[in-house]
Amino acid sequence: MPGDYPPRAGTAVSGGHEDSSKAGPAVSGGGFRAGLRLASLLATSALAGPLLTFAAHAETAIPEKAAAPVGTVEVMQLAMFVGVMGAALVSAIFLIRERTRTASQNVQLRARIADVNAALQRSEALLNLRDQRLVVWTTDNKKPELIGSLPLDSGAPDDRSAFLAFGRWLMPRSAAALEHAVAALREQAKAFDLIIETQAGVPLEVHGRKSAAHVLVRFVSLSETLRNQARLKIENQRLSADYDTLVGLLDALKMPAWLRAADGRLQWVNRAYAEAVEAESAAAAVRDAKEFLGGQAREQIAEQHKSRPVFEQTLSTVIEGDRRMFAVTDFAGADGSAGLACDTSAAETIRAEYERTVRSHADTLDQLNTAVAIFDTDEKLRFFNQAFQKLWGLDSGFLLSAPSNTLLLDRLRSEGRIAEQPEWRRWKENLLSAYRAVEPQEHWWHLPDGKTIRVVANPQPKGGVTWVFENLTEKMDLESRYQTAVRVQGETLDNLAEGVVVFGPDGRLRLSNPAFVALWGLTPEAVKPNVHVSAIRDLCDQRAANSPWGGFVAAVTGFDDERRDRRGQIELMNGNVMSYAVIHLPNGQVMITFVDVTDTVNVERALKDRNEALEKSDQLKNEFVQHVSYELRSPLTNIIGFTELLSLPATGPLTPKQREYVEHVGSSSSVLLTIVNDILDLATVDAGIMQLDISEMNIDRTIAAAAELVADRLDEHRIKLEIDAAEAPASFHGDEIRIRQILYNLLSNAANYAPEASTIRLTCRRLADGVEFSVHDDGPGMPPDVLESVFRRFEPRANGGRRRGAGLGLSIVKSFVELHGGTVRIETAEDKGTTVICTFPDKPSGIPDTPAGIRDAAE
Repeated sequence: MPGDYPPRAGTAVSGGHEDSSKAGPAVSGGGFRAGLRLASLLATSALAGPLLTFAAHAETAIPEKAAAPVGTVEVMQLAMFVGVMGAALVSAIFLIRERTRTASQNVQLRARIADVNAALQRSEALLNLRDQRLVVWTTDNKKPELIGSLPLDSGAPDDRSAFLAFGRWLMPRSAAALEHAVAALREQAKAFDLIIETQAGVPLEVHGRKSAAHVLVRFVSLSETLRNQARLKIENQRLSADYDTLVGLLDALKMPAWLRAADGRLQWVNRAYAEAVEAESAAAAVRDAKEFLGGQAREQIAEQHKSRPVFEQTLSTVIEGDRRMFAVTDFAGADGSAGLACDTSAAETIRAEYERTVRSHADTLDQLNTAVAIFDTDEKLRFFNQAFQKLWGLDSGFLLSAPSNTLLLDRLRSEGRIAEQPEWRRWKENLLSAYRAVEPQEHWWHLPDGKTIRVVANPQPKGGVTWVFENLTEKMDLESRYQTAVRVQGETLDNLAEGVVVFGPDGRLRLSNPAFVALWGLTPEAVKPNVHVSAIRDLCDQRAANSPWGGFVAAVTGFDDERRDRRGQIELMNGNVMSYAVIHLPNGQVMITFVDVTDTVNVERALKDRNEALEKSDQLKNEFVQHVSYELRSPLTNIIGFTELLSLPATGPLTPKQREYVEHVGSSSSVLLTIVNDILDLATVDAGIMQLDISEMNIDRTIAAAAELVADRLDEHRIKLEIDAAEAPASFHGDEIRIRQILYNLLSNAANYAPEASTIRLTCRRLADGVEFSVHDDGPGMPPDVLESVFRRFEPRANGGRRRGAGLGLSIVKSFVELHGGTVRIETAEDKGTTVICTFPDKPSGIPDTPAGIRDAAE
């Protein structure tokens, strides 16, 4: 109470030094903190405001009543107490009121819960009847909840996952419709009512609805009446869908289709029908009753429908001005008919073309040398060509009877036309497996007669096998010989001293031999196959001064239509000389050959030098002989003239010795003059300036003149001259002087070798195209070595002759005979004498028909 403890209260209020020192800490420390806590508590209560106001008034009133012993702590404690009590009182009142209200609400809630439970039990009782089932989805897309069940005979499973898999227990069409309806309900809130059919054939009614928070799909089992109605509805839906599908299919077909009523009027046609009858649309074709088939065809269809409902036949009609063939199928029912027309014009054309092609192929195969036989799927022979019959030598009757493949093989085996196999059955089964194969099979048969047959079994796509028997005996023989020839040619090329290189049309190297590499100093790596000719040119250009490889490249890679071959020579840097030839082969390839002609060129050069020297020497000799001959002729003429003058009596008498010397000088001078004349004649012939005085000469006179010239020599050795001109013509064309000179030389030569007291025979006879003179003596004959050089100049040989001459007689004979266009030959043998035969033509070639002609010896 405020009246209690007055000294303590006064002390606290007076604040003296003594009291302050004792009570200050309590007031300032613990008492102040207690007051703060009290204030905090009072601030939280409903009475905090009034109590704090009361405390403030009490504090202000205490100084006025100095005698009242009430302190601050007591006031605060009092305020705290009053606040707590007030708060407790208020709380108690509030709690009592809330308890009363809560009790009232509990009573109401219990009543409502009881009602809800009753309604739930009724709903569950209704739902649990086996005639409906609900599928409920919430808006948060949780797993759906299933309520209720369906009858067991409906075929709907009780398991949750199995039930939601509609395709497992519903018919496909019903399951698809339900899936689409549920998806539309959940996504677009489209309600639906469906009649579906389970796989057990039980119809169900399905309703789909969506509320603000749920999506519900209810499956309801129907009564028997409703089931029948649902079945009819499902069947109607199915029939409607099938009808729409069939009508859509018929409308999409490119074949005209139509439906007719019982009275034959058109009820429906497709677009192809409308296009065929050139109508604007199908409806217009029905409205205008435009018929696709002609009247006769429709009457034929109606007539056949009286006996049977289906009409199938190929009919013709005109479409767009062209007559076409259609395979028409028309079915007549109780309430009408339906028809379909398929255009078979193209098929008929193809079939006719196929038949012509088959006949053409058969004719073609029949002309082949390769044997062909075709068997069908039943392994029966359906076609064979003449080469097949000729190969196996089978009669036509047997082949035309369509024998099986097995029978044909057995026939060939029994007749010994194919080789006997160690395991015939297995071999035949392996062969006939071609009828079950996909890829072609190949076999090789070695026949008993030595033939080699390549057998190809080609399975056909539609069944059957085409057998091809190719006789490769000749081909294999040719290939063997070809391979042998190739090897021989390869070895030949490799061992040739001539370099060979062949380039293809593309300029690539095809082949070369080692000689080519050696001649050009190349490495084997540089001339490998397929190397381009330009690469070889780059290497060979470095080895030749004037390389022809630019022309080779042009010949190999150019487009010269004439493809001219050419030849030439080339000299390498090392001094070797090669002869080359560019040869175009028939297959577009080019062959180039190289021959080392260094030695030949060197010899040729030496021969040319020698020939030039010989020509110069011969020219000098001829010039010398002509000069000397002309220079000798004048002195000899003088000598002969003076000799004859000395031998004349008018000159004066000579002693016998002098006369002998004069005669000897005269005869020697005559011989020397003859030699000089012969040399001059030969020089004239060699110079090409001798001319013949061709005329019709008398043979007898010419022979007599020649015989008179040698008469003294013949008499000297008692040699007889026998002349046989019985078969000679009276005359022929020639130079009489030269022919007399020929006969004189022949008789002089014979007189030189004829034995003492022998006979020389001069024979002249006509030939078919000329005249022949022959002079025979019985001398020792000529050995072969002498015979080879008998016509050479200045090569006299005694060979048993009486005197040695200058060796010009027979040379002059040969030269003069050849100037006439004739020939000279000698027939001789040891101890059989010698016969020189000269043949002259009737008229030398190039001589005109005039009595006399001049023929240039140079011609």
